Amino acid sequence: MELTVAVIGRPHGLRGDVALDVRTDDPETRLAVGAVLRRAPGAGSLTVTRARVLNGRWVVAFAEAEDRTAVEALRGTTLVVDAETSDEEDAWYPHELRGLRAELPDGTTVGEVVGLEHLPAQDALVVREPDGRTSLVPFVRAIVPEVDVAHGRVVIDPPRGLLASDADAAESAAGDGVTEPVDGP
Repeated sequence: MELTVAVIGRPHGLRGDVALDVRTDDPETRLAVGAVLRRAPGAGSLTVTRARVLNGRWVVAFAEAEDRTAVEALRGTTLVVDAETSDEEDAWYPHELRGLRAELPDGTTVGEVVGLEHLPAQDALVVREPDGRTSLVPFVRAIVPEVDVAHGRVVIDPPRGLLASDADAAESAAGDGVTEPVDGP
């Protein structure tokens, strides 16, 4: 399975350096000098010749792109490596999460994990609900208390209104003709 390491961004300088949008939690290893990264989908590979962190961003150079013009042509390219499973206890690759059944704590199935979005605040599971709509579920322990890849499920404990189907439930409750008493004069 392919693991996305980074996406090539804008050139940096004239010597073929380029800024990366890093998608790995181990850039020191994945972007080390000599590392070979494949261009997805199947467009050859690139070998890292220089790598450094500059103002919080990784800047690298590749043997196959020696000047600014060459790296400009690579802009937007996704860099990948082969990976099977994560060896960390609380870390999963997106391909390990795709296809997992999403369940509430009581065992009720609410959908299937179809992806993982990398958002500024935290990652979010993309859950496709039975009616085909998708919801973004923040991938934090308070909302996703259990990931059980071996049994093909993820337990989510979403706050009310997080899932798309919650909107239907709220609409039907509002339209049932029941009104609540109002306190006051």
